[in-house]
Amino acid sequence: MTQPKLLIVDLLAEREAFGMKGCEEIIRHFPAHDVLLWAPHTDAPRDYGFGTRVSEPRECDVVVITGSRKNVSMWEPWMEDVAELIRECEVPMYGICFGHQIICKALGGEVIRAEKDSTFLAEVTYEAGETSRQLFTHQDHVINAGEMEVIGSAEHCEIAVCKHPTRPIRTVQFHPEAVQSLLEYSVECGDMTEEEREVFGEGIQDFDVTDSLIEPKFKV
Repeated sequence: MTQPKLLIVDLLAEREAFGMKGCEEIIRHFPAHDVLLWAPHTDAPRDYGFGTRVSEPRECDVVVITGSRKNVSMWEPWMEDVAELIRECEVPMYGICFGHQIICKALGGEVIRAEKDSTFLAEVTYEAGETSRQLFTHQDHVINAGEMEVIGSAEHCEIAVCKHPTRPIRTVQFHPEAVQSLLEYSVECGDMTEEEREVFGEGIQDFDVTDSLIEPKFKV
């Protein structure tokens, strides 16, 4: 039997922690999938030692678009290739941070850059009033979700969680893959300083990748 394929649009491929370890955490939630890694923003992606690097999207069963050091509000030519994938995709698609932003943008929304970045743990409130505590680190904000429906907000970020009304697409502005062990590794490998790590306190989030995207706790 052919294994299902997971395509990760790996937009932190130059980073050891949020790139490699972040992808490891995402993959953990898709057991028994063959992993394809597409990093259209760089010609020199890091060798993770797992997954297959591809130069363009391939047929797959699920797509995850990661965060990025790039900005949707500062559009670059390679982003149009990602937007085309979003518009044409027929399989389940999940967007994290930058992924959330570019999915909304590609589907008719708008993204702007705030004066200051937002880097902290914050409470997300869902449509029915339930809440979860999640890790945010971003400066771009979605201010118009386009085709996407807004189903969760944070005090600093009105459009924090979205789903598509007819397509299998869900997105979050926060980083559910940034588990506590990833934060600690970020300091060990030099991706973050001790001071930057301290901003997140204990670093424990309520929802992981499965809880927030794949099989959401709150099915609104």
